[in-house]
Amino acid sequence: MRSNSSTIRTGRAVTTLAALMAGALALTACGGSGKKSSDDNSASATPTSTLGLPKLNGTTLEVAAVWTGQEQKNFKQVLAEFEKRTGAKVTFVPAQDPIINFLGSKIAGGQPPDIALLPQPGAIKQAVQKGWAKPLSADTVTEVQKNYSQGWQDIGKVGGKQYGVYYKAANKSLIWYNTKVFENAGAKEPKTWQDLLTTAQSVYDSGVTPFSVGGADGWTLTDWFENVYLSQAGPDKYDQLAQHKIKWTDPSVKQALTTLAQIWGKKGYVAGGAAGALQTEFPASVTQTFTGGDQPKAGMVYEGDFVQVNIGETKAKVGADAKVFPFPAVGSTAPVVSGGDAAVVFKDSKGAQALAKFLASPDAATIQAKLGGYLSPNKSVANSSYPNEVQRKIAQALIASGDDFRFDMSDQAPQAFGGTPGKGEWKDHQDFKQTPKDVAGTQAKLEKDAAAAYGSGS
Repeated sequence: MRSNSSTIRTGRAVTTLAALMAGALALTACGGSGKKSSDDNSASATPTSTLGLPKLNGTTLEVAAVWTGQEQKNFKQVLAEFEKRTGAKVTFVPAQDPIINFLGSKIAGGQPPDIALLPQPGAIKQAVQKGWAKPLSADTVTEVQKNYSQGWQDIGKVGGKQYGVYYKAANKSLIWYNTKVFENAGAKEPKTWQDLLTTAQSVYDSGVTPFSVGGADGWTLTDWFENVYLSQAGPDKYDQLAQHKIKWTDPSVKQALTTLAQIWGKKGYVAGGAAGALQTEFPASVTQTFTGGDQPKAGMVYEGDFVQVNIGETKAKVGADAKVFPFPAVGSTAPVVSGGDAAVVFKDSKGAQALAKFLASPDAATIQAKLGGYLSPNKSVANSSYPNEVQRKIAQALIASGDDFRFDMSDQAPQAFGGTPGKGEWKDHQDFKQTPKDVAGTQAKLEKDAAAAYGSGS
């Protein structure tokens, strides 16, 4: 079983961050322009002289990640700054999911990347168990300790040693909406699940499909489930299910799946129906919500703060044409689920450790923060670095939460269950999206796959 260090311990904490999010995101209803506030210029550029990076002329490094499109392009600007400061040459290597399998093939061929960005704590643990990952140097650990809360440090540890630097975070408890659709429908931002159903009906009655779901990517479906489950079952049950201390046949899972079916199984509520949703990849689920004028393919799309990157591929402006509200409370409190990508060293060298240190610094995170569609758990990043009011408030809420968050459940699971396309939890939720009335059958499949992956034999 996975240790509980990668989740936070109190229900009060989840409530606190949910309240912060609700207050912060309420600003978007006022039509935030995305312009920086008058005090934004008070933040000077991040210091470049105190980090103490070595000169690495002649050094070549490879960094692997599953990032594509604009996200990859923005990260390459961060790598370019590292090159400028050190003289090293850094190549970005596009990886495929599951990244552990990708890394396994690279290592078997004798060509591991120097650093890989791993999107699951479970993947970090696997890389350590296989002897692939290298502990961070004392110098890099010092930088991590200086800039990260204890909770974010702990998620990157295995056996008490620091292996991961959480360079990128995500707030996965957000629903984005097309403001024109809401205005035409007379729809309001919901606070509760029942409110969300009412809002969806208003959108449907106006002639627009309420939801866009990127079901071709199974992780979007597990994220839906996790938000419903955390809010409805509570943080203690969430932690138990994340570690497979309770079975997926538990009544709390039945309740969450039944609740999800109120949207997933409602005729006309999901763009393209079940078949269409399962053929829609995540980026398209976003762009089809914010294109098409008065008749987009959907009025709302659920996912994290990183949705802004995909909205940026349309003509819609965040804070004006595209707004956001916290995932509504299904139970007594609204959920707050976080995710993230950790930089892990695979070739222990002066250059690799220097790059890990750079990625742990506010210098690196500030570059990507200014480009948008990115959220850093690094508490030393100036809030004014983010390019619009929506993003600044999301970042402020995350940092203000300190250790008080819950990490994505599927990312805590063994990769075979929680992070492999076409298998495990991803596939089981895709099957449920296809047949949302089969709650018991879905629970049975989830439990069978979880038991095999966790090695419980039950």
